[in-house]
Amino acid sequence: MCALYIYAMKELTQRELAVLEILWEIESGFVNDVLDKFPDPKPPYTTVSSIIRILETKGYVNHKAFGKTHEYAPCISKVKYKKGLLKNMVSHFFEGSFDNVVSFMAKENELTEKEITEISTLIEHYKNKGNE
Repeated sequence: MCALYIYAMKELTQRELAVLEILWEIESGFVNDVLDKFPDPKPPYTTVSSIIRILETKGYVNHKAFGKTHEYAPCISKVKYKKGLLKNMVSHFFEGSFDNVVSFMAKENELTEKEITEISTLIEHYKNKGNE
């Protein structure tokens, strides 16, 4: 059973995220299935197994037992993960305001004119979509 709530997302290490990315790709699998997807040089089996158990403890992965072996699957979609991560970042660093995020990016010259135009177009599109 998965017990992960977006507002209580625990931060993932790069290695944990790499394993979760593979699980999102294959949808479910055994440790060897995950290990097979790693580029060479592959990490040790025990490392991947430990990371999967940590992800399970954090609530990102669950398993089905088949005797002594386990098949693992993500508890959260990639989209929900990104959404939760973004919400946490906005909450912690930008007083919960997406306006503050855009303002910060514009002030720090992180947005090009083209990106500003694209953002404006997207906002208008979704604003108009809500009026349909």
